[in-house]
Amino acid sequence: MRVVLPSLIALAAAAVAGQALAQQVVKPPQSQAWIDVATYGGMGGLGGAGGGNPMAMLGGLFGGAGGKNSFGNTQVGQAGRWVDVTLMTRANPQLQDAQQAVPAGFLSPALKLQAPRETKGTLPPESGEERAEEPRYEKPEGKIYLYWGCGDTVRAGQPKVLDMATATPADLAKFFQVRSATQRGTHQATGRPVWPSPADSRMVPPQASLVGEHAFSGQGVPEAFRFQVGAQQDLMPAIELAQRNADGAWALTWTPPPTARAQFLAAMGGRGKNEMVLWTSAEVPETGFGLFDYQTNAAVDRWLKEKVLLSPSTSQCTVPKGVFTGEGGMLRAIAYGSELNLAHPPRPTDPKQAWEPQWAVKLRVKSQSTAMLGMEGGMPTRGMPAEPAPAPQEEGNKLPNAKDLLKGIFGR
Repeated sequence: MRVVLPSLIALAAAAVAGQALAQQVVKPPQSQAWIDVATYGGMGGLGGAGGGNPMAMLGGLFGGAGGKNSFGNTQVGQAGRWVDVTLMTRANPQLQDAQQAVPAGFLSPALKLQAPRETKGTLPPESGEERAEEPRYEKPEGKIYLYWGCGDTVRAGQPKVLDMATATPADLAKFFQVRSATQRGTHQATGRPVWPSPADSRMVPPQASLVGEHAFSGQGVPEAFRFQVGAQQDLMPAIELAQRNADGAWALTWTPPPTARAQFLAAMGGRGKNEMVLWTSAEVPETGFGLFDYQTNAAVDRWLKEKVLLSPSTSQCTVPKGVFTGEGGMLRAIAYGSELNLAHPPRPTDPKQAWEPQWAVKLRVKSQSTAMLGMEGGMPTRGMPAEPAPAPQEEGNKLPNAKDLLKGIFGR
């Protein structure tokens, strides 16, 4: 035993040293492209606006893209289909203009990318490891009630209650802890052309498809920067939520997008004075504040196993009776597509051979929808009494809009 043990230790040390020597050298790509693809249904998208703050996220609902396309609509777009693109190349840090050749089924001719003259702030972080974080928020007054899970009735042990009058910093951090694995996607920075741009603000056609060959070109961009996009990364259909009042519970049905990897639902509303109610479709306590954005494939698969997310084939879920009463709430849904990560040339299998990619591309896909719980297409849902048609409004006496309705929910 005295001879064998030192021998085993020596062998283990040699193996560790061998692994260190064999560690592959990986260099960043000479050129990188980010493509974000989003579809918004219902009232549009709130995306990641507000950095996770549930009140600030409402602001995305009241903006508008107008009659022409603009960069950033994949995060806070109106109802419709949106694509954002960012390109960079290390051979030309001041790249101002570039082109993206796209399939004829998307747009023709090629997309014209332009870099902004100046930008504010800093670049978003490049890494996006799964993390649990405390979002930025303004400390409200009153209480917050958290419910979770699909079903006709509230489950035992719910709701989880946060009383702001007595909550400690530790209580706040624990209650607002969120899951998120969002990596850097499309962004604006000097020397990095984007689309849509002032030179090309075309809207994405209703039946457009990204499937086929794409190629980037520009001063300093590798000539070989071309790749294929498959059906799994194409624009997803909108999530059209149907609602039915089932004796106080809200039965939700929809057609899941065929290329969805997983899905998630959440709702928020008011109850009494200075009280907020949160509900999510997760089988475990989850506010969902960090989930309404692009997520990595690995994180989506992990959360699916942990029953945080709904399966890609799920087509119905019921908000339990008693969660939302009176003024209802705001309902959101998201379907995650499969992220595409490509690089050329591919990574060598020999760890002794350095990997020096000429180019890399990250393409992210999602479909989101927002609706008022208790309304369908702006009208009362089935199971709710229809209100009489309003009389014609005189000038200066306008009908309440979505912002007025949300003010009623949150008392703002």
